[in-house]
Amino acid sequence: MFNIKKQIRRLYASSLFSTLSLSGAWVAILSSRGFSLAQIGAAETVFHLVSLIFEIPSGALADVVGRKKTLLISCVMRIIANIAMIASNNFALVCVSIAFSALHYNCMSGSDDALAYDSLKSAGEEGSFERYASNQLVIYRVCDGLSTLTAGLALVLGYRIAYASGIFFSLVQGFFLCGLTEIRLEAPKEKTHLAPEILGCFAKSFAFLRTEKRIASFMFANSAVGALDILLLFFLQAKLPMAHIPNWMLGLALLAMQAGGVIGAKAVLLAHKMRYRSLFALSFALIALGIALEHSGLYAVMTFGGFVAALADDALQVRTNALLQQRFPSEQRATLISIESFTFSLVMIVLSPLAGVFFSHW
Repeated sequence: MFNIKKQIRRLYASSLFSTLSLSGAWVAILSSRGFSLAQIGAAETVFHLVSLIFEIPSGALADVVGRKKTLLISCVMRIIANIAMIASNNFALVCVSIAFSALHYNCMSGSDDALAYDSLKSAGEEGSFERYASNQLVIYRVCDGLSTLTAGLALVLGYRIAYASGIFFSLVQGFFLCGLTEIRLEAPKEKTHLAPEILGCFAKSFAFLRTEKRIASFMFANSAVGALDILLLFFLQAKLPMAHIPNWMLGLALLAMQAGGVIGAKAVLLAHKMRYRSLFALSFALIALGIALEHSGLYAVMTFGGFVAALADDALQVRTNALLQQRFPSEQRATLISIESFTFSLVMIVLSPLAGVFFSHW
């Protein structure tokens, strides 16, 4: 019998070292190296294209070959990405690095949550998953905030040292991953060829969503709310300086918004009796309020708008994640989580240009 507490602690440690980075402000780093905004935009496009192509296949890979193995593959992808960026002396190598960063993200996405839920369920503690999801969002928000605060340090140290730290963090993450126990709730199937197994998992997942249309609606609703929050926080980075926020306050303002997500992820645990529809309506209303406050032109009010939007987004994300995990079949769990991430990307592709027009004209 494996130790569930050690399993969950290792998953937390994996998320921590996967998210820690001195190169989080990669746009500023590339700009300081002399790359144009057009090239940086093209690199961002490479990331999203690779993510869209490999998001669902990476989930199916995790369900077929194992979540632990796929998480270890994600470490290798991140190491390759960092090595490529350190060695990059032209834009082509930068794009190679960005592509492997996307693959790192794809292999992480779905694999860790699927392994965590099945681990908790095998120990009879699946009711604790909402708390696990809350803690994971806290880890993400805190590390993202630290990346914002260390943006200047990365520029001082130089991009090679900044990306070398990513290699170190990946090796530490790999150490914790090696201690994980692979958990399968279903009996292992007789092995055939890998490609047919992945395609079969893919087909079963979409068949499940065609049958469970309510689950698909949860995915789209959560993705829409999350996309509105992400776009608001993204444009606030550009509009806060336009509102004449002092330079020394910008990093603190962005950190305060991340703190909103931390509070939301924890506050939802106290609202376990609130119906999902009520939580969704409240979250949507708070994000709409955040968007309205963004147009005030007052940087303190705009920051508060970003704060409440992040709070609402993370609260809904924790509840949605727990709700979906309860309904996903274990053998397609990572694939279905990846489909949810894919859904978010599609919503972002549709909303991003619309948001650009909306925010630029208000």
